[in-house]
Amino acid sequence: MNKYISFLLILIAVALIGYNSTMLNFDNLLQGDSTIALIGIVASLCAIVVLVIFLMSKKIQNKVKEE
Repeated sequence: MNKYISFLLILIAVALIGYNSTMLNFDNLLQGDSTIALIGIVASLCAIVVLVIFLMSKKIQNKVKEE
């Protein structure tokens, strides 16, 4: 996967976090659409973590190949 595609996916995940945060009802976080929004936020955060780990591993792999 290309570095630019990874950054695009991270940007999409951040946009999804922003959208899902507008769907939250802070009076009842665990009822209705707020639950779905919380699941979406957690899933987007997981995707960001996985993509950052992938980018770091690619950077390490490139450094090992140079040596």
